Amino acid sequence: MITIAPTQPVLIAGPTASGKSALALHIAKTLGGVVVNADALQVFDGWRILTARPDDDELSQADHALYGHVQFDAPYSTGQWLRDVRPYLDGAVRPIIVGGTGLNFAALTQGLADIPPTPDQVRSDGNAMALGAMLDQLDQRTKDRIDIQNRMRVQRAWEVLTATGRPLADWQDATPPPLVDIKSAAAITLDVPTDWLNDRIVRRFDLMLDTGAVDEAAAMLPTWDPANQSSKAIGAPEMIAHLKGDITLKEAKSRAVIASRQYAKRQRTWFRSKHKSWVKLDVSSTDLSTAIS
Repeated sequence: MITIAPTQPVLIAGPTASGKSALALHIAKTLGGVVVNADALQVFDGWRILTARPDDDELSQADHALYGHVQFDAPYSTGQWLRDVRPYLDGAVRPIIVGGTGLNFAALTQGLADIPPTPDQVRSDGNAMALGAMLDQLDQRTKDRIDIQNRMRVQRAWEVLTATGRPLADWQDATPPPLVDIKSAAAITLDVPTDWLNDRIVRRFDLMLDTGAVDEAAAMLPTWDPANQSSKAIGAPEMIAHLKGDITLKEAKSRAVIASRQYAKRQRTWFRSKHKSWVKLDVSSTDLSTAIS
């Protein structure tokens, strides 16, 4: 059992479809607090179903913050997220910070360098570059610190280098103090069996289709731009390709499930490497009513 002290901040991380939101909602309802989003894609409006943002029923059961508050075609950085999350750390209400974006949790608990904003032209140039071309320009120290398979992370590092003339690793080494002391928080990482998670991913995407994922994509189709950060939502490119007649719905689902499983694998690798001091919780075999007190 994990014991959470009164007013103690809670951090919940884990791979996609592992049950993070359910655990956060359970804590909010039983112990009190506001559920604060730490997922890089759930901040955007437009893709509510495919990013698995809380639905109306979940929102009615507890206070939620930083979900869908950013326009779908706007840029949004970890630094902006830190500025947005700061007001929820004032101690007035317990923050239950939940998400699958490891970089957000790293910035929250380890600090984040104050890097100047990226000029529009630099971002535009980066959008047009191949992943390998950007990687070729990065220094080894920076590459060692990022997921080099994640285009968003690689492009961010390339933009910093191009715009400032300094590698991202240099900026990180001049990092200010973190907003949350990990020792003062109840930090939980969901660590579930792979087979259980893979099955959940399939069932969750089926549920997304049943609850309107295709209609959501159809509403986004007129303004679709793969360069938008929000367009990186798993399932979005696949649904758009289906609506354009390029692939069948069955193929779109298959591709989205594969992409979700690959993403979950990268997340699990990150959390096992970076969250060694966090409490591990296997919700696949744990009753939430007895797991937290």
